[in-house]
Amino acid sequence: MLRRGVSLLVLAFLGVVLVAYASSRSDARRPDATPPTGGTFRIVFAPPEQLDSMDPAIANTQASWSLLDLTCARLMTYPDKPGKSAYRLAPEVAASPPKVSRDGKTYTFTLRRNFRFSDGKPVDARAFARSINRTLAPGLRSLGTRYMEDIVGARAVQSGRARSASGVIAHGYRLTIRLVQPLGDLPARTSMPFFCAVPPNLPADPEGRGAFPGSGPYYVDEYRPGQRIVIKRNRYYRGKRQHYVDGFSVDLTAASPQEVLDRIENGSADWGIVPPPLYFAPERRLVEKYGLNKGQFHVRPGFTFRGFVLNTSSPLFRGNLRLRQAVNFAIDRKAFGAGNLGSRLTDQVLPPSLPGYVDAKIYPLREPNLAKARQLASGHLRGGKAVLYVNDLPLTLGVGQTLKQQLSAIGLEVDVRGIPGPALPTRLSTPGEPFDMTFLVTPNVDYYDPYAFLNLLFESRFIGRTNWSNLRSPKYDRLLRAASHLRGKARLRAYGRLDVQLARDVAPIAAMAYITEPTLVSKRVGCILLRPALDLETACLKD
Repeated sequence: MLRRGVSLLVLAFLGVVLVAYASSRSDARRPDATPPTGGTFRIVFAPPEQLDSMDPAIANTQASWSLLDLTCARLMTYPDKPGKSAYRLAPEVAASPPKVSRDGKTYTFTLRRNFRFSDGKPVDARAFARSINRTLAPGLRSLGTRYMEDIVGARAVQSGRARSASGVIAHGYRLTIRLVQPLGDLPARTSMPFFCAVPPNLPADPEGRGAFPGSGPYYVDEYRPGQRIVIKRNRYYRGKRQHYVDGFSVDLTAASPQEVLDRIENGSADWGIVPPPLYFAPERRLVEKYGLNKGQFHVRPGFTFRGFVLNTSSPLFRGNLRLRQAVNFAIDRKAFGAGNLGSRLTDQVLPPSLPGYVDAKIYPLREPNLAKARQLASGHLRGGKAVLYVNDLPLTLGVGQTLKQQLSAIGLEVDVRGIPGPALPTRLSTPGEPFDMTFLVTPNVDYYDPYAFLNLLFESRFIGRTNWSNLRSPKYDRLLRAASHLRGKARLRAYGRLDVQLARDVAPIAAMAYITEPTLVSKRVGCILLRPALDLETACLKD
């Protein structure tokens, strides 16, 4: 499962990654091997990577989505396969890819008839219609609504004028979705938990629902917020997803990420989620103890983006393309812990591993070009002062100080201001907030499509939600929306061009790197599949 959310909470997520990823034999499945079955897989979570909800309409953290992947059946999904195959969309409850009308505005899904909830009731089209309408319900304030706003009637549900979207039509095992305008990535959007099949009568509770019938291989049997979750097998499941353990016990009481790692190492837990820099703390010696990609400790190319957002609406950067470009030329990306063997330097937003990416080599990656930066900045400093917002934690404050030192070389004085983590997104979303830059870490995307990287970050309709650069450009709004209407290779080509144009001709972000995804498991965990995080569903237990 993906690390979820273009959740733009700026986390203390910076650190020097010291090792490389390598190919792993654990990703390959021997056709003659029979994985062991049974047992309870033990999971432990702690802040800041904590579980927020088990309600698919509300959940928006990696911890929550990793568990929902076990309990949710979706129209389309990304298969449990290694390598690039993991990023190729495939039908799950849908019997085949949807039929699309000639104008691209109507998608019709025909459903398989063998899916059942854990209470034995059928998973039919009403289950998906309900998931969409629940997510749109105004009381839930779901982040998933951003992916449903183009459905006919969605805004009426959001405003409370209707209980269901007129563009969502369920008839037996056929689901029809009508759109206001074409969306080439609608099938990919249905792979998210926001579109998870739920019981047709499930209420839209602002507090969220925990234990209710699951549609996937497992279901939540018990949910005590802040304490524990018990997940058991869905005995009615007849889908094709492989699953081996009897269930999962999830401990939500760990006090710190360090405790999560301690428990995995001492064998009292099998897996948990930890901020990546902590895996590489010298005192852990994980590579020395376990090797790399040999059994317990693994590193894979990830989709976690790091960079500096430039506020295009601030007096400093508004209409000041030359200074925004100057920042990109002045940054020494390696000085931020990027560019080691465990991360890949970048000057663009689309990840290098995503289909459609074009390496345009716009800004220097290995060392800054101060001569070019000073030339661009000359006459465009507008007083020479900039305000940088960062999370008020030591690591991110250190990031700010490094940037301050680097930009002083072009005559820009940076005022680094630490903002408490929970308050930072609100501050960034407030119109007229007096910041010029912020440090951005996206813990990963919601699904593998360029829309989740470019549209959400740069379309003006997402200002105050995910567009922290406050870019308001009719030209790029038009181009981004046009790209979102396309499908197939034409879509990928259009987004590849847009990624280059935005970085070169607009420069609303100074991109730095995509870093890797580390995973540590206990010695009893087998059948390890990384996509790039651990696939819980296909994991097995050796004893």
